[in-house]
Amino acid sequence: MSKLSDQILNELLELGDPERASHSQRFFKTAKGEYGEGDVFLGIKVPLQRALAKRYKQATRQDALDLLHSEYHEARLTALFLLVNLYNHADSTGKHEIYEAYLSHVVYINNWDLVDSSALQIVGHFLFDKDRSHLEMLARSEDLWERRIAIIASYYFIRQYDFQDTLKLSEILLHDQEDLIHKAVGWMLREVGNKSRPTEETFLQKHYKTMPRIMLRYAIEKFPEVKRQAYLKGEI
Repeated sequence: MSKLSDQILNELLELGDPERASHSQRFFKTAKGEYGEGDVFLGIKVPLQRALAKRYKQATRQDALDLLHSEYHEARLTALFLLVNLYNHADSTGKHEIYEAYLSHVVYINNWDLVDSSALQIVGHFLFDKDRSHLEMLARSEDLWERRIAIIASYYFIRQYDFQDTLKLSEILLHDQEDLIHKAVGWMLREVGNKSRPTEETFLQKHYKTMPRIMLRYAIEKFPEVKRQAYLKGEI
């Protein structure tokens, strides 16, 4: 690790709270056989990590990537905050380099909060005006986190009223085996509905009877209660 990444890690170690860390170990499912198996937490509130990343404006891409290799969850999350900050201030070449570095380090982006704090800001933003076919490759990956990166990255497109990729990726992931993908797809469909309810409902009317229950519940969370119940009862 670089001197600066070591310095950031030392600050994080000082901020650690063992009681919070113990809670995080349970919340993020780190037990054997769970999705976060083996992850190690320090117990640091996210706003403190964001503030720390914002303070280290002099950090380079390599500093962030060095920190991303840490065993500590909060160090990896802070590294991603650093990468997002760097991406936001980079020129087009720099953005491309950060995008490539991000995808080549996905093995370290291995929990849902890590994905959700970076995928739309880096992958979604970068691909918005480019070929997006790599998202389909990620959505078909055997790796849970690559699949989640694909669907969460499409949130950036939704914010621009561009729904096509979200719907295509949702179809690919419709019968995924992982609960975390069910929730992510349902969340993105709900966001589509927040921009265009008819677009979401066209998708739901085709798939709602066969999609996982939790995916449907997330997708229709903001619907009027009568319509929500009709979907849940299969009466649409």
